[in-house]
Amino acid sequence: MAMATKLKIKKGDRVIVISGRDRGKTGEVLRVMPVESRVLVQGVNMIKRHTKQRPGETGGIVDKEAPIHVSNVAHVDPKDGKATRVGFKVLEGNRKVRFAKRSGEVIDR
Repeated sequence: MAMATKLKIKKGDRVIVISGRDRGKTGEVLRVMPVESRVLVQGVNMIKRHTKQRPGETGGIVDKEAPIHVSNVAHVDPKDGKATRVGFKVLEGNRKVRFAKRSGEVIDR
């Protein structure tokens, strides 16, 4: 199995798709898969799943998100809503945070 790479994207981040058929769409990261270098983004890369009916669950064709490669998404700058790269800096009290390189705004809450 491949080594998990350290990703700068975390669950709950706002990202924008920068390439592929969903280019330009923004959404929240629902799940991060570091081993596969993929993320699951809300409302992006939608696929149709044909599901069988189960007790307590209706069958039919269900729309759901499929994972998208990390290289195809970028953080959304909190100031202007455009794609930005991410850097790290240490604040007072030795707290390491992520910041948007475009505006300098801190991403971590």
